[in-house]
Amino acid sequence: MADIRRTLLKNALPPMGPPGIPGSNRGNRGRGGLMGGRRDYTPASWKKYWDRSEDIALQGGDVFRVYRRGTVGPLLLLLHGGGYSALTWSLFAENVTEMVECQVMAMDQRGHGDTHTTDDSDLSAEALARDVGRVVEAVYEYDQPPCVLIGHSMGGAIAVHTAYHDHVAGLAGLVVIDVVEGTAMDALSSMQSFLRGRPQKFNSLQNAIEWSVRSGQTRNAEAARVSMPGQVKNTETGCCGTADVESSIDNNSHSQNQNQEPSVTVRADVIPEEGGESDNGQVTEPTSTSVNENQLPIKKYTWRINLEETEKFWPGWFQGLSTKFLATSPAKMLLLAGIDRLDTDLTVGQMQGKFQMQVLPQCGHAVQEDTPDRVAEVLATFLLRQRLTRPKSEFHRSFPAC
Repeated sequence: MADIRRTLLKNALPPMGPPGIPGSNRGNRGRGGLMGGRRDYTPASWKKYWDRSEDIALQGGDVFRVYRRGTVGPLLLLLHGGGYSALTWSLFAENVTEMVECQVMAMDQRGHGDTHTTDDSDLSAEALARDVGRVVEAVYEYDQPPCVLIGHSMGGAIAVHTAYHDHVAGLAGLVVIDVVEGTAMDALSSMQSFLRGRPQKFNSLQNAIEWSVRSGQTRNAEAARVSMPGQVKNTETGCCGTADVESSIDNNSHSQNQNQEPSVTVRADVIPEEGGESDNGQVTEPTSTSVNENQLPIKKYTWRINLEETEKFWPGWFQGLSTKFLATSPAKMLLLAGIDRLDTDLTVGQMQGKFQMQVLPQCGHAVQEDTPDRVAEVLATFLLRQRLTRPKSEFHRSFPAC
């Protein structure tokens, strides 16, 4: 029975990708995540990748969590996909700011991550697009730099809605990552079965990170270590997993300063061998009680947002997306994981030169996590081509695909 369930789980999820993408001098950094011969699923703090995080309080009681890196150059405003959080952009933000002069801001959208609004259930395209404009205005007021909107999946759709309805002033660029109207609309009918095929609970953050990598949600272990805590919440406290990561780091640091032994918890670097799922299809939790500085206590986690309950908003995200994308005035780019995702309107628009298109093969849907270095190279080249920024030393432009 366990073998049958494992087979069903694998068939319902994207296939695992190759361990690395050849031809890049940064591509395999952190990909394996190996620690002592075992893959490392220890949760990682956002502080390694971002300069600061801020909670932006807006009129009406809404509070949006944003992560920022850099202080000069154009603003790259990053919008995550459904179910993800701002931390999905962590490795990309680190890479792109090393290539060109720019500042990066990623926000947890309504109902996601550490953002809390008076109505987290309203995930309509209109509400999400307005949120983007409100956050940018609150952060920059009258000193906003030129802005390039970059969105992945649902975030790509919201980026288009934001640009189309002029919610962000001074918009200089629009980049949509791996979402096309025709393909997205066709996929909606099978989305509920896909979501039901995911584990609903995890025994720990390590457990959640391990599932993310083994299922193929992301093919980059380092990206999963920082991104996955933002996608789940502690069932006891109701807080996002990011709070437990930072709390554990602070507690361990305090214990070491006081020469105290940290509490006995599950080792984050001990993971069962491949195929160690339980009968319900979830990855089994290690049973070791050894202690090291990267340990987190065993707690129950579930998804931060129940995506199954957002179904009524799905058509509104994607209907008319191609027309709106082509109608926007900023310089545009479409970044895809496969050429077959183009629909008719976009094919015609691309042939007419209305936007730049780039295809990054050999990666999954979470392109910015699977190959953050390559995405950064493509985006940096786009910024330079549009004369929005200056390169940093030793950065060589990638040749645009089309």
